[in-house]
Amino acid sequence: MNSTWITISGISFIFIMTTLGAATVYFFKKEISSKTNTFLLGLASGIMIAASIWSLLLPSIEASVNYGKLQWLPAAAGIIIGGFFLIFLDSIVKGSLMQETKNQIEYQKHFKLFLAVTLHNIPEGLAVGFAFGMAAALGKNDAFMNAFGLAFGIGIQNIPEGAAISLPFLRITGNKTKAFFYGTVSGAVEPIFALLGYFLAAFVAVLQPWLLAFAAGAMIFVVAEELIPDTKIAENPHLGAWGVLIGFMVMMILDVALS
Repeated sequence: MNSTWITISGISFIFIMTTLGAATVYFFKKEISSKTNTFLLGLASGIMIAASIWSLLLPSIEASVNYGKLQWLPAAAGIIIGGFFLIFLDSIVKGSLMQETKNQIEYQKHFKLFLAVTLHNIPEGLAVGFAFGMAAALGKNDAFMNAFGLAFGIGIQNIPEGAAISLPFLRITGNKTKAFFYGTVSGAVEPIFALLGYFLAAFVAVLQPWLLAFAAGAMIFVVAEELIPDTKIAENPHLGAWGVLIGFMVMMILDVALS
């Protein structure tokens, strides 16, 4: 396989895996019960927390070595900026609604989750594109295979992330096609920004630590403000907490094993 097809395959793979994860909604034949919903929201929370740490914050810190003793700065600043961005977004969404119904409020919550995961996918897409861009500059087969390895790892991680978007939307919309659509669209930004990263590799390297931490801050903010409170652990003791632990464990294993 030549370098062009390796690049196309790697960039396509990360989107296909998100779509595969989003398709898990079609395995549910009836409406999700309260207990199942509690577990799934906990699972999504654990996945998001682990992804924020291993896929975003740790790479952000590692990529900030040139900052010397301030190596923590992009990660710390990015987290706070990501949280403020979600507050800003929340004010815009609420301001656009004349009258908030219960369904609209629920939709707002899940839309913020959708946006947070979409933001998280942007630096991942850039990272894949950057890797392939650098491989093209070096012109070595090993560099292309290393870039594909990165794309493969991110793609496998995207399976539970796609499910973490589509399953909550299935609960609020009751429509599998709509839920699948949101899960798929959240990953559509990855190949787009991968292409951008490919052609702007030198510039992406400078911004990468800040973008990674920004996405992490947005994801953690949504988990703390929306997902964990919505698990309603009081109604189903321990079930939501186990969901968080299992989701965190699964994503941690994927991140560490495929990094």
